[in-house]
Amino acid sequence: MIEAVHPFSDEQLRVAANLQQHYETWIETERALAALPYGMQWKTVSGRSYLYAMADRRGNGTSLGPRSPETEARYQAYQSEKARLQDRRRSGGDRLAETCRLYRALRLPMIASEAAKILREADRRQLLGSHLLVIGTNAMAAYALEAGGRIGDAPDETDDFDLAWAGREEATDDIDDRTTLWGLLKAVDGTYTVNTERTFQARNSKAYEVEVLAAPSRIEGLRRRRDRPVPVPLPEQEWLLLGKPLGRVVVARDASPARIVAPDPRWFALQKLWLADQAKRDSLKRRKDSIQGAALLSALREAMPRFGLGQAFESGIPDELLPYYEAWKTGTAGRIERDW
Repeated sequence: MIEAVHPFSDEQLRVAANLQQHYETWIETERALAALPYGMQWKTVSGRSYLYAMADRRGNGTSLGPRSPETEARYQAYQSEKARLQDRRRSGGDRLAETCRLYRALRLPMIASEAAKILREADRRQLLGSHLLVIGTNAMAAYALEAGGRIGDAPDETDDFDLAWAGREEATDDIDDRTTLWGLLKAVDGTYTVNTERTFQARNSKAYEVEVLAAPSRIEGLRRRRDRPVPVPLPEQEWLLLGKPLGRVVVARDASPARIVAPDPRWFALQKLWLADQAKRDSLKRRKDSIQGAALLSALREAMPRFGLGQAFESGIPDELLPYYEAWKTGTAGRIERDW
C-alpha cells in the first residue's frame, strides 16, 4: 500500500513544535506593543506642560491632561511597559529566528516570503480565522504539519496568494483601518494596487498577486466596508466555512515565520475535487486540484485523526460533493462521468 503521508523525522517534528511555541510568545508581544500608543511625550501649550499620546511619527497625538502626579505616573508606567516589551521582543525574536533557520535547513514545508509578510501583519491585527482564511495551495503547508509528514505528490507551492474573507457582517461604525483588507495590504507594502481588470486581485511592484474570494453569505459585510480588493461571491466558497479551521505556524523562503489559518482540510479536499471537475477551470489548475484533493483525503484517513472521516462527517456531505467523496473512497476519483 502506498503511503499517503511521508512522515517527518523526530528532529523535524521537534523543530516544528518549538516553532509553534516560540511564535506564540513572539506574536503576543507584537500585539501588546501594537496596542500601546506610538509614543508619549510632554508638550508645552500656552506655558503649561501636557502629556500627549502620540499616534504616529508625524506628531499627531491626543492630550492626556496637564502635568500632574497622575499623568507623571502614567508616563512612567508607559515607558516601563514599552521597555519591558521591547526587551521581550528582542529575546523572543532571537529564539524564534534561530528556530526558523533550523526549520528551513530541515526542509519542512515553506511558503513564499511575500505571503508570510501578509500573514504576520494579519496575525498582529488578529484577523486570521475570524476574518481571513488561507486557501489555495498555500494551505497545504499547514495540512502537512498537521499530518506530521509530506502529503503524497500534492503540490505545495504557488506564485500567488489566495485569501478567503470569512468575516461576518459588521456595523460600519466599528470598522477602522486596522481591520480592513486594504489597510492590511498597504501596511505590508505600499506599492500594492488593485488590478482594474480583476478587482478581486491586488499586485505589488514585484508583481506578486493576492486574490480575495468570498462566500455569498459573507460578501455583504465586506461590501458594506467599502473595502478593497472586491471579491466576486462564489457559492463553492461556502463549503470552506464548514467544520473547524486549522492553524499552524510555518516558515517562508526568507526564514521568516507566519501563521496559516486554513479551512477544515476535509472540506478543502472535497472542494478541490469538485473544482477539478469544472469545465470552466483552467486545465492546469484542474490537474493540480485533483491531485491535491485526493492526496489530502488519503492523508486525513491515514494521519489526521482530529478531522475524522467517519459516519458523522459523511452524513453531512452535500449532494454536490458526495460523488467526489465516493469516487475517492472507491479509488475511482477523476473518472466521474459528466453529461457535458
